[in-house]
Amino acid sequence: MKKLVYFLIIPLFFFSANAQTTAEITNENTLTPVKNSSDEFQNSAADDLPWHGRRFKATAGVFFPVNNTEVEVNGTGGRIGTDIDFEKDLGFETNTVSFFGAFEWRASRRSRFNLEYFYLKRNASKTLQKEIEFQDHTYPVNARVSAFMDNQMVRFAYGYAIISKPKYELGLLIGAHVMLADVGLRLEANTQELEYHDGVNFTAPLPDVGIWGEFVLGKKVGLYANVNYFALKINDIDGRIISYNLSVLYNVYKNFSLTAGYTGLNFRLDVTKPRIDGFFKWGYNGPTLAATYSFGNHVKFYKH
Repeated sequence: MKKLVYFLIIPLFFFSANAQTTAEITNENTLTPVKNSSDEFQNSAADDLPWHGRRFKATAGVFFPVNNTEVEVNGTGGRIGTDIDFEKDLGFETNTVSFFGAFEWRASRRSRFNLEYFYLKRNASKTLQKEIEFQDHTYPVNARVSAFMDNQMVRFAYGYAIISKPKYELGLLIGAHVMLADVGLRLEANTQELEYHDGVNFTAPLPDVGIWGEFVLGKKVGLYANVNYFALKINDIDGRIISYNLSVLYNVYKNFSLTAGYTGLNFRLDVTKPRIDGFFKWGYNGPTLAATYSFGNHVKFYKH
């Protein structure tokens, strides 16, 4: 009987010791990956989203703005110019088509630099329904007038992300819109002696500050928005600007994406100088369609 008891106890002890060893190995293997993963960067967003969080991003597209333009240019000797509505008084098209380009460099996880360019050239001819004073000439009622306006807008901006997460970012913007404008009127007559024309061009830099946000809505879909505003008066120059943009990105293939958005700007500049005396007011808003290519390394995002 004793031999039978010993025979049963020895195998039971062996199985108990072996089970304890197996449990220790299993626990050790299970806990190690959990500890390592908690110390790593959250890189899953960068791996899954080749269009998001890249160092560089280039964008080119078309813009369909609805324009509203007013210009007043005074003459010499206290001659007061007419407030001209270019769409109503001179026959400029309200709806136009233009192009734009943008480039972004993400210097770090929180810092980014942006450069944008927009160009719009318009011209029109119309028989005047009212008398217009522009610079030193009078354009009478029923006169045939041709006019042109070339506008270029260059924007520089620095953005800092106050909140920077793998799937969303919120931050501040500081930058400047620089407008290069060239405006002119010409009286069309039967003889060259009766024709005359006036033109004015200027460069107007206006700083602005704003807020921005970028959000990952899905594996192939992202959203970007920003709003900027500033008003400034220095000596004989008084200007103010407000701009906004909302765009949705759809990733087509790897680094290549398409964006559709809506953007707008309202710009007013009052100048009192010997060379230019008057004001320039230009507002536009409308939809945009663009192609975007992202490249370079991914920035490192933290989960916390």
